[in-house]
Amino acid sequence: MKIVVASKNPVKVNATNLGFRTYFNEAKVQGVSVESGVPDQPKSDEETLKGAINRAENARKEFYDADFWVGIEGGLSVTNNEIEAFAWIVILSGEKKGKARTSTFQLPRKVAELIADGYELGEANDILFKQENSKQKSGAVGLLTGNKINRTVLYKQAVELALVPFLNPELY
Repeated sequence: MKIVVASKNPVKVNATNLGFRTYFNEAKVQGVSVESGVPDQPKSDEETLKGAINRAENARKEFYDADFWVGIEGGLSVTNNEIEAFAWIVILSGEKKGKARTSTFQLPRKVAELIADGYELGEANDILFKQENSKQKSGAVGLLTGNKINRTVLYKQAVELALVPFLNPELY
């Protein structure tokens, strides 16, 4: 089974691999670069979901010989002057689409201030936590939880849940 992930970010590729392997023994996962059609830092639920859908659809157009195409888009949501982080996962196969959203977590005020100044979440984390390229490692969630929950763990469960329509085709 060939799975194309619409990102070369090792966290997203690994989370997809682990999520598919929960249900399927054979999974060959390939990361590719495609456009999301949304800003580099989506700042709403709708924009983030649109980015995940666009990524999966663009991967399917460019790499049509796969069995599944996966779009993963991390985003932010502002509620009562607080910023929360999450991601949407969209999986396409044939005419079917599965989607799931990760758990959401609150970002520190200093990170929110840096984002308000125009930084992406990964850049803000790198500044605050004195890291380098944290978005391709544990991400904000890993930095804030002492790596008890990292981006791979966060995304893996949502990949597993986005596969539900494919596991139960008679219901979807």
